[in-house]
Amino acid sequence: MTWGVAAAGLLPLPAAAQQTEWEKLPRMQLERQFAGPLQDTIIQRWRDPADGTICYIYLPISAQHSPPTQAGFVQYGANTIGSISCVAAGARPASATPSQSRGGAHAPAQAPAPK
Repeated sequence: MTWGVAAAGLLPLPAAAQQTEWEKLPRMQLERQFAGPLQDTIIQRWRDPADGTICYIYLPISAQHSPPTQAGFVQYGANTIGSISCVAAGARPASATPSQSRGGAHAPAQAPAPK
């Protein structure tokens, strides 16, 4: 079964309608590309232009798939395509202090001097 995006959420659509809907979807902006930890893999950094969300996508450089269908789609089957991790714009780890998030040194808190 193929799925497309409709105004009310995810609804099954015919292949021709799905292609038209896919073409209308907004695009993220590719900012950088890095070598992945394993040979022939990459990590891409994408930004959502609407809200600034940053996503890192880890994927192989190539993946086997079927020949294109009449509608122009390919099927990846059970291949592991990759993984994605996203963080909202301006977000930082909860454990980071303001000086750590800017790359500055973090001095430990000092006890008050005895009286």
